[in-house]
Amino acid sequence: MREDLENRHSDERLRFRLGTTSYIIPDDLIPNLHYLGGKVDDVELVLFESHGRSNMPSPADVAEMVHIAESKGLTYTVHLPLDTRLGSADEMERTRSVDKCLRVMNLMSPAAPFAWILHLHGDRRGDPPSGDPARWIARNRYSLTELLTASAVDPRRICIETLDYDFNLAAGLVEDFDLSVCLDIGHLLLYGRDVSAHLDRWFDRARVFHIHGVLPDGTDHVSLRHLGQGVIEELADRLRRLPVEDVRVVTMEIFGQADFHDSMRVLQERLFSDQAFCL
Repeated sequence: MREDLENRHSDERLRFRLGTTSYIIPDDLIPNLHYLGGKVDDVELVLFESHGRSNMPSPADVAEMVHIAESKGLTYTVHLPLDTRLGSADEMERTRSVDKCLRVMNLMSPAAPFAWILHLHGDRRGDPPSGDPARWIARNRYSLTELLTASAVDPRRICIETLDYDFNLAAGLVEDFDLSVCLDIGHLLLYGRDVSAHLDRWFDRARVFHIHGVLPDGTDHVSLRHLGQGVIEELADRLRRLPVEDVRVVTMEIFGQADFHDSMRVLQERLFSDQAFCL
């Protein structure tokens, strides 16, 4: 039933806000928000501005997003730009990255995001993220200091996402700045990490969880049909034990209607077998 879907996050058995990305239908941000209103509780706004391409909303767009959120009962998580290098040894690149994040924070602050998702990218792909981890950590520390000093953002609303490297490298930064975590379970599986161990270590700080399927060839961000049996159930069981006031967001980080609808069916099958989702 539609009522069950819209109030899903307040269900005693599944106490979280279910979200997905702002790229489900092949259209711009605003049409996607209208489409998703009533289907999910939260929308991850995936924003970019790189190489002459940009989907940054105008101030008028942000005002409309606020109206949509109020009328549809939505919250937003804002994914800060991906092409940033806050730990770069190149001071110009590092400064540009800080400035880009601050511009997005200033632009989107009227929407009062539930969380800001931030990547601490490495100098290279893989683990370790840098040939000089101490320098990489120090430069990230400097960048985070600048971000928090120049913005009015609550540190607990900044969620550092688990990427392709050992997240223990970022642990000191997360704890020293009292930041939150975006535990990307799809990434953990893709890179052979122990999901249960990461939940044990980071659950209390994980304001946002990303879930998505991973194919045998390494393709990720596909339907939850390709997320291992038991993973969703373990996460839901941990979330179910939280007090009502401790709200978390679980984002199906997928792109496209087919994967979205199939993922909703997977949740129905695994967690809501006695209810029906209205898609």
